[in-house]
Amino acid sequence: MTRNLKDLTEALLEAAMSAGAEAADAMAIDGTSLSINVRQGALEQAERSEGVDIGLRVLIGKRQACVSASDTRPETLATMAERAVTMARLAPEDPTAGLADPTQITANTDASSLELFDPSEEPSPEQLKEDALRAEAAAAGYKGVSQVDSAAAAYGRRQIYLSATNGFSGGYARSDRMISTVAIAGEGTGMERDYCGESRIFGADLPSPEEIGLLAAERTVARLGARKPKTGAYPMLFDERISSSLIGHLLSAINGSAIARGASWLRDAMGEDVLPSGLSVIEDPHRPRTSASRLFDAEGLATQKRALVENGRLTSWVLDLATARKLEFESTANASRGVSGPPSPTSGNVSLTQGTQSRDELMREMGTGLLITSMIGSSINPTTGDYSRGASGFWIENGEVAYPVNECTIAGNLRDMLKTIVPANDARAHLSRVVPSLLVEGMTLAGD
Repeated sequence: MTRNLKDLTEALLEAAMSAGAEAADAMAIDGTSLSINVRQGALEQAERSEGVDIGLRVLIGKRQACVSASDTRPETLATMAERAVTMARLAPEDPTAGLADPTQITANTDASSLELFDPSEEPSPEQLKEDALRAEAAAAGYKGVSQVDSAAAAYGRRQIYLSATNGFSGGYARSDRMISTVAIAGEGTGMERDYCGESRIFGADLPSPEEIGLLAAERTVARLGARKPKTGAYPMLFDERISSSLIGHLLSAINGSAIARGASWLRDAMGEDVLPSGLSVIEDPHRPRTSASRLFDAEGLATQKRALVENGRLTSWVLDLATARKLEFESTANASRGVSGPPSPTSGNVSLTQGTQSRDELMREMGTGLLITSMIGSSINPTTGDYSRGASGFWIENGEVAYPVNECTIAGNLRDMLKTIVPANDARAHLSRVVPSLLVEGMTLAGD
């Protein structure tokens, strides 16, 4: 498969140069996905998809254009190239457009050490159906669950290859396997729902379907009797399930695209404290068996481990070549792309320094406040960092869970919030964002 995709991308490059391009890069993705959904012990939906998608970017001077297709016949490649060249000639100039210099690209493209692909035999539809049925049965048998809304199992694999006229050529394979369950408890206006979903690169690393179904059921039943808390200013404890969203907002704010536009609440914060002293955010693209790992980015540059925030201080933007040129920096090898557009900067695996206390210890430390386990909606100003979201979870009194909470809104400012975070020690190491539960001081809660 690798050889076929390599040949395909090289054929696209040849067609582009023959059509008049001055430089080009090409991407090919060969993917297969299989998903099974069950309901009440019977198959509800089965879906399988397979296909090859190809993308071509051509450059003429500082003008560029991208085209894509799912047809790999030679005549299609020629048509794509001619269309892309015509589009590029009509496109406005972009002074930041361009491939990497040949001295910037990496020759190390053997991603086998990252263990991104499970070489085991692809699971059959029957195996996935059995996983989903077992998860559903475990959830349905839990006291208090009135029904299981959905139970699903899925498998996917992709082969990705990138070639460019600057000499870069490399590819890799990825796979993943997933089981999820959504349970419902209660009736009418008192109905509550929650879920559990787990995904791994290697199927053998997945928790059992029973564990997933039971956890979905436990979470759902615990929400019964939810009510609004009193309006006021309280500490908030973001459960590990959703705490990575806070670090996600920080990553969005240091993304080169936002910085170059001046549309970031951290646009002037380089070298300043953005987290409490002692906390760092580390990007490590080489963690084995982790979904966002990669040896090279979408422009052929070698990735490396580095600090985005070190000891509380912001030390790096997240850049691809275009945003680096615009900001007069070097690329941080964070380019990502699909077949239909040019590269853009995206962060990969990140981890926040863990604390020394458990989530329950932090709960006892905060005394009275809200433990947040899920959020809905979003009103976040990317320029100012003003933050407002719907939340649900559990009200904490004297360090203990008092009752479940729903239909409330939490608000604050991200820059202020992140400067007060206290991390727990419960982050899950297999995730691409390894972020523990986070205690945040002084947020506003709108309830009754």
